[in-house]
Formats: sequence, structure tokens, C-alpha cells
Amino acid sequence: MQTIGVIGAGLMGNGIAHVAAQAGYEVILSDVAMARLEAARATIAKNMARQVGKGVLTQGEADAALARISLTTATADFAAADLVIEAATENEAIKAQIFAGLNDVLRPDALLASNTSSIGITRLAATTGRADRFCGLHFFNPVPLMALVEIIPGLATSASTTAAMQALAARLGKTAILAGDAPAFIVNRVLCPMLNEAIFALGEGVGSVVDIDTGLKLGANHPMGPLTLADFIGLDTLLSIMKVMQDGTGDPKYRPAPLLLRYVEAGWLGRKSGRGFYDYTGAEPVPTR
Repeated sequence: MQTIGVIGAGLMGNGIAHVAAQAGYEVILSDVAMARLEAARATIAKNMARQVGKGVLTQGEADAALARISLTTATADFAAADLVIEAATENEAIKAQIFAGLNDVLRPDALLASNTSSIGITRLAATTGRADRFCGLHFFNPVPLMALVEIIPGLATSASTTAAMQALAARLGKTAILAGDAPAFIVNRVLCPMLNEAIFALGEGVGSVVDIDTGLKLGANHPMGPLTLADFIGLDTLLSIMKVMQDGTGDPKYRPAPLLLRYVEAGWLGRKSGRGFYDYTGAEPVPTR
């Protein structure tokens, strides 16, 4: 495997492109607009500069990695890819549309993966035309710093595809775990209901934003509070994951908290929108409740 395509130049996509280029792969990074791609390259360059400052990379290594990333808005350019990783928004219809558009572009032997954090892999595989060469490859944010990747084989995923994803994770310096094709897989299956419960507690007046976050940081030794983490993930993403879990299992315990629904409806999505459970428009985050 020499060339990796990444679809989506947002937070996850540019992080995946970063670590792939740093590991020596040629990277084709795609999005719908060149402005988004240029912004992604600037973000990658800034993050690599930070690595150089910390001694993780030399300047020469950073320059070479950045040079291995090419930008495109044309799906046809993925004909050169050995593997394409979809990192678009967490919307099943959008992902299915992307996979359908790749059917006539990818080489017959090329592999395909989705960075979905919750959507069923077997169901997505059915839209790809190559279910045996498709699997879930779930990275965590921020990708250059987080050591874990979940590999999720679908019902038709071949053993050789799973092995190739495990080899890729090792070359990227990640620890890989195998997760079953169940709603939200392993990490989000455990993590997101906790975040959702923290939002229930906030909405019911059990505690303030600061009290809930401080309680979990000090009482459970978490590095950040659940409401801070929800803002970091994106409240719209958290809501999507909870809906997938509720719909996929039929279990009412995964019902999204009403306050989460209201915040998303208001456009208060967390850090990326400037406001969630904290206001991020000033020098320091300030609790909004």
C-alpha cells in the first residue's frame, strides 16, 4: 500500500491525512471546495510545526510529509489510491452517496474504509460494490495525538482486508482494537451514553456545568469533564451517535437528552460553533449554565 485517499478535509480528515503522510504514504485529500482543502493543508502545516517544536519531527521530515499531500476536488483522482478512507460528516445518506460515486473510479483491488463513529458497517458496505474490501476504520480526535483506532469488519469483510487495516494502523503508530459491527462500536458505546447522562443531569438541575465537569474530573480521574468533552466532540455529532444507538438497538436508555436536542437546534454545537456548554468566544471558555 503506497497511496491513501482521504475524503473530507475537516477535523478528522485532515488529521488522518496528517498521520498518513507522516508515516510515508502518498495522500490524496479531497473535499467539495478547494478553499476547504487549502485550510486543511494550513492546519496540517501548523500542527506539524508544533511537532517540530516539540522534537517529534525534524523540519525536513515535516516538509517531506506535507509535500506528500495532494489536494483535489475530483473523485476521478482516487483511481491512483490503494485505499480510500471516507471521513465525511456523520450522515449515512451522504456516506452512501460518496461510496456510490467511487464504484467506477477505484481499482478492483483497492480497499475502502469509513471513519464513521457509529453507523453500521455491514449496511454501509452494501452501498460500496466491494463489501469484502470494505471496513470501518474509526480514528479519534485529534488524530495525530490519539493512539487508538477501532477496526470494524462488516459481515462480508474479508480476513485479508482486516489484516491490511491492522498493518496500516501499526505503520501509523496506532494501537488497533477489533470492534463488532454494533451501533457505536466499543468506545462510543460506552462513552457517549455517559456524556448524554451528564447532559440529562445538567438539564434536570442536578449540577451546574462546572460542578458536573469538576465532579467527573476529580471523582473519576477523567482528564476533562463530560460537558467539556461533549463540546470538543461536537454536540451535533454526539446527537447523531445517540440516535444511531437508539435506532439500532431499540433501547430507550439511549434516548438523547432533551437539552442536547435543544442546543443542536439552536446551533450551539460546542467548540466549532463558538458556543455549547461553554462560550468559546473569549480568551478562556466560560460556562453558559
